[in-house]
Amino acid sequence: GFIEGRINELEAALSFAEIIDVTRLNAAPRIVFGATVQLEDADSGETITYQIVGDLEADIKAGLISVSSPFARSLIGKSAGDTVDFNAPAGLRCFDIVGVRYE
Repeated sequence: GFIEGRINELEAALSFAEIIDVTRLNAAPRIVFGATVQLEDADSGETITYQIVGDLEADIKAGLISVSSPFARSLIGKSAGDTVDFNAPAGLRCFDIVGVRYE
């Protein structure tokens, strides 16, 4: 029963799926769905890169964050050179947006 329910759930997700070519979005320099964002932690100087993807594709270990996550929502609409303050569970984190690209 569980497997049948999961199959139905996946079939429903696939029936509503759309392929989006992020190279044709023409949203640069703003961050929108599909953007690959290079960030620098303002405190440690560490550079990290994330791509904003759909909920089903999200995998933080692979650098893919869900568009509906609070962190991605704080990035949407920003541009390279902006600073993002994000209230993480461990406290306030500040990131500088180093680059935005669509590939």
